[in-house]
Amino acid sequence: MNLDWGIIWDSRQVLLQGAAMTVMLTVVTMALAVPGGMVLALMRLSSNRVANGVAVAIVEFFRNLPLILVIYWAFYVMPMALDVQFSAVTTALVALVLNVSAYNSETFRAGINSIRKGQMEAALAMGMSRRQAMFKVLVPQAARRILPVLASTWISLFKDTSLVSVIAVSELAYASMQVRAQSFRVLEMLTAMAVIYWLMGYPQAKLVDWIHRKYGVKE
Repeated sequence: MNLDWGIIWDSRQVLLQGAAMTVMLTVVTMALAVPGGMVLALMRLSSNRVANGVAVAIVEFFRNLPLILVIYWAFYVMPMALDVQFSAVTTALVALVLNVSAYNSETFRAGINSIRKGQMEAALAMGMSRRQAMFKVLVPQAARRILPVLASTWISLFKDTSLVSVIAVSELAYASMQVRAQSFRVLEMLTAMAVIYWLMGYPQAKLVDWIHRKYGVKE
């Protein structure tokens, strides 16, 4: 077998740019999906039946579809429905944010519901409005409880960004496959992609382990 590992060094700029795009997609998606998930969670906890129904429909729809289908839908259907053309990166972010927001919503809702109901009752008895009690008493406690889960979601999202390569977003997987197609160096590029993903993902995984130990709820 004739291997040429030098192709990895020769393609380092393309691979590093792809890795940077992967990081950008992960950071921006999570930055938008956290508030998005919180809004959906509060809508689901609302006594307003319309808000609750809308949130349930959104969450169940996106949680029960494969992410790659959401990506295809955003890429092909959304421009036709809205009569607006979006870049591949924008399309990828829309799909990722919708998917992760749905999962974050359930994480936030479970965190809030895990707080004893007596705390809400005590806050209301002290003269707080329901809104004040939610944001000053329940949400701060829930945030600490769900931090380990959000950290795990981050890791899953980091790996799932590779799926947007199907719509030609030049993240790490797509960049590696482009070099592979041009150089015909399959083993070398797949190995390089795996090593880069591991080097980027392992420190994140260890950080998640630390967060679980530090902030995991022990009752």
